[in-house]
Amino acid sequence: MPRFFFIVMFFLVGLSGQLAAQELQVSTVTRPPFSMAENGEDTGFSIDLLSAVLADLEIEYSIQRVDEFQEMLDLVQAGQADLAVANISITASREMILDFSQPIFESGLQVMVPRNASKAASIWQVIYSRDLLLAVALAFGMLFGGGMLMWVFERRAQPYFDRPAKEALFPSFWWALNLVVNGGFEERMPRTVLGRLFGVFLVISSLFIVSIFVANITAAMTVSAIQSSVNSLSDLDGKRVGTTSGSTASVFLTGRDIRHAGYDDLQSLLADFEAGSLDAVVFDAPILAHYVTNSGQSFGELKGGVFLRENYGIAFPTNSTLAEPFNQSLLRLREDGTYDDLRRKWFGASR
Repeated sequence: MPRFFFIVMFFLVGLSGQLAAQELQVSTVTRPPFSMAENGEDTGFSIDLLSAVLADLEIEYSIQRVDEFQEMLDLVQAGQADLAVANISITASREMILDFSQPIFESGLQVMVPRNASKAASIWQVIYSRDLLLAVALAFGMLFGGGMLMWVFERRAQPYFDRPAKEALFPSFWWALNLVVNGGFEERMPRTVLGRLFGVFLVISSLFIVSIFVANITAAMTVSAIQSSVNSLSDLDGKRVGTTSGSTASVFLTGRDIRHAGYDDLQSLLADFEAGSLDAVVFDAPILAHYVTNSGQSFGELKGGVFLRENYGIAFPTNSTLAEPFNQSLLRLREDGTYDDLRRKWFGASR
């Protein structure tokens, strides 16, 4: 038994010395507030936590920052980096080709929409809609037709209508418009029987015509407001949705049959969102919250709660000898309060 204990201690001491003697190659990607470069220095929650772990293990390291998330993981899988850290979700598919540390952060997905996107469309947007333009054209056609029909009835009995058909087009339309809106002109009251019957019919029917026209405008504005608003995940169907390619958000949207555009990196995704090319962005909740709070206040707002809860971890090559020392160090940092201090530094009070 003492011999076995001695062998184990010798192995652990040897492993610790081996780790301390090498400089680890760390791969990362820009994902504020987890990993970013400010004033030429690497910082962020994940970077600070990694720095604390490696300080505890007395290991030197250097950081290689890449442009794309998948490139970061590919470097680890190919053995060109000893580990990767950022906002890396621990998933079953990734666990098949990588090893992970214990979770370092609990996250999830959320929806971000353009600020004030849920407000009703303006009256001009509604007026220029196809359905309303057709309704307006139909109303004008009815007024022209009604006016000219009255001209047929009254042209020999009413001085106002006593003119050729070509010259009577606008006066007849004007008479019908005033009849519908104001009830007509007393001095231009129809004099023939057919004209009076038709005039009474127009006055009574105008009550319904105006009501229907107003109702159509109200309905169009309501439908426009509903169609333009995104308040939760269930409102994404038919919208222009964006996320990053290969992310857990992309996999989730594909599984829900929600059409979306995939972007190579977060920067291009947010650039298109700010340009108004997207109706919604689905991505990691803490990253979207950081964006809205620090740089995107005039562009976006978060909608709905966090869904598809997931954990972030540090990624290693399969069968890496680094995983166990890292897990032990992470436990020590949680026990001595270092982890909570870093979380409060980047995210405020713990939730």
